[in-house]
Order: sequence, then structure tokens, then C-alpha cells
Amino acid sequence: MPGDSNKVLINQTLAKRLNLNPQTAQGARLYSKFNDGPATFVTCVGVMKDFNYNSLHDEVKPFMLAYDNNPGNMTCMVVSVNSKDYKTLLGQVGAIWHKDLPAVPFTYAFLDSEVQKQYETEITLSQIINSFTMVAILISCLGLFGLAAFSAEQRKREIGIRKVLGSSVSGIVGLLSRDFLLLVGISFVIATPLAWYAMSKWLQGFAYRIPLSWWMFVLAGVLAVFIALITVSSQAIKAALTNPVKSLKTE
Repeated sequence: MPGDSNKVLINQTLAKRLNLNPQTAQGARLYSKFNDGPATFVTCVGVMKDFNYNSLHDEVKPFMLAYDNNPGNMTCMVVSVNSKDYKTLLGQVGAIWHKDLPAVPFTYAFLDSEVQKQYETEITLSQIINSFTMVAILISCLGLFGLAAFSAEQRKREIGIRKVLGSSVSGIVGLLSRDFLLLVGISFVIATPLAWYAMSKWLQGFAYRIPLSWWMFVLAGVLAVFIALITVSSQAIKAALTNPVKSLKTE
């Protein structure tokens, strides 16, 4: 209200910085000086809960809301609406703006877009990582497929003998897959500490971040084993189902 020109709202961080109890801070007199303006005394009329008004890279900083009853100082406003007809809405807001502030150009931006701009680097990095991850998985699967086919061809006589002696299809598939799964396991052991270190360093750029849990790495390892098993099994099953007579036939 117009009579609130010397009254302010502060956040919890500012109250803590000023050694004020949020429960009893109402009515406290504060010394205020904004930029090169004159120093004034203002009265705290309430303490707001902390909220992020900047990127999550930064901690919540001391924050104050003050009332300015000079229309000439108003150059922007925040409008909260439920309408999805943005064209009509912008026309209505623009008409009110030009009526009350004819000397100030009317420009607008959507708050969700402005917030997203704070994380453009992370969004771009995520897209790059996702693309390279898919390429790496594809190349790895092609390599595993080729190695599995080569291994099955090299051991076709052994597979034929094992089938004649009573080995099951699942046993032969397990035999051919074991070596590849061992390599995947070794790569998982090597990659886990490197991934943990890289993620820890990246998350340190955020004031608010999730913790790195062990299950994230276990899930990645399980997915890697699953993908490798699916890739290798196709050739292993083909080799296991081959007629042993053809495998043992000599030229």
C-alpha cells in the first residue's frame, strides 16, 4: 500500500545475516542504502522463506522486497496468469502498459524461458553427452557382435564336440558369453571411479546438488552387462543351434 514506502520484507538468509530471529524480526529497524541513493531507515514487516531467484549454481543470497511508490521507477512487472491464449493475453497486458506507461516501450519475456536460459550450458552439455553415449554404445555393440561372431567361428568344432557330449544350448551360450562379460566387468571396475570423480567435480559447480549414490553406478553396470549379453547372445545362440555334424565335418 502507499503507506508502506518505508517497510520491507526480508528473506531468512538476510535475517540470519543480521542476527535477527525470523519469529521476532517484525518491527526491526534496518539501515538501507541502495546503490548511490541516500541512506534511509526502513522497518521490517515480515520474513519470507528462502527461495531461489538465481541459478542453482548460486546459494540463496540476502534478499529484500521494498515498496517504491514512484511510477517513474517502474520499468517491469511480473504477471501471473492461467490463460493459454498468449496472443490475447499479451494484447491486453500491452494495452494496460501503454495506457499507464506510455513513455516506456512494452517488451515481454516468459519466466520459464528466462529460467531455462540459466541452464543452457547444462542442456547443451546433456545433449552432447547423450549423442556421444549413443554413438559409443552403437560402436561397442558392433565390436562385440563382430568378436562374438569371430569367436563362434573359431570355436565351432569345440562347440560341436560339446553338443555331441551332451552340452545344452544354455551351457554353450554361457560358455561363449563368459569371456565377453568378464571384459565388461573389468571395464566397469575401471570406469566407475573415473565416472564418480568426473560427476563429483561437475556437481561442485552447483550450490544445490543431488548426492551420488552407489545404486546409480550399479544400475549403469547392469545396463552395460544387459546390452553386452543381448549383443553376444545372438551369435552365441546361433552357434549353439548349429548342427554338430556340420561343425565336425572335415574338408
